[in-house]
Amino acid sequence: MVATVARGVIYVHSAPRALCPHVEWAAGRAIGRAVNFEWIEQPVLRGSQRSEFYWEGAAGTGAAIASALRGWEHLRYEVTEDPAPGRDGGRWMHTPDLGIFFAQTDSSGNTVIPEDRLRSAMESAGTNALELHRELRLALGQAWDDELEPFRYASDFAPVVWLHSVG
Repeated sequence: MVATVARGVIYVHSAPRALCPHVEWAAGRAIGRAVNFEWIEQPVLRGSQRSEFYWEGAAGTGAAIASALRGWEHLRYEVTEDPAPGRDGGRWMHTPDLGIFFAQTDSSGNTVIPEDRLRSAMESAGTNALELHRELRLALGQAWDDELEPFRYASDFAPVVWLHSVG
């Protein structure tokens, strides 16, 4: 049986300079090999660094990376794992104020809201349209997107590092 290779990206939107080596160590441990990120200044938050890193690993590596980075104060990040035949993709977002958010993604990168979550939102909202709107924004991770968006703009000219498995 051939192991399924997963691919994705780690977007570290802001990390204090002293935390950067620890982020690399934690991500490398989750991926299963040492990694080196190319860090650049994050212009949105003075004194912080940012990086983007493309990874390959076993299916589920995205969750392992997000878990390894979870809970570190002052760290903003996103981890993606691309979908593959027979396997959904995923997106994890983390901010110091909001904690972590997970969403399943489809082959186009769209957030997928499971039926049970939609039913729960409808039940919670009842006939209140504003409450339904709030519940759907929560299900989509809108608060995380809103907080991370200014940090994402800084990535327009960031270098990309590819990590390929040699086997």
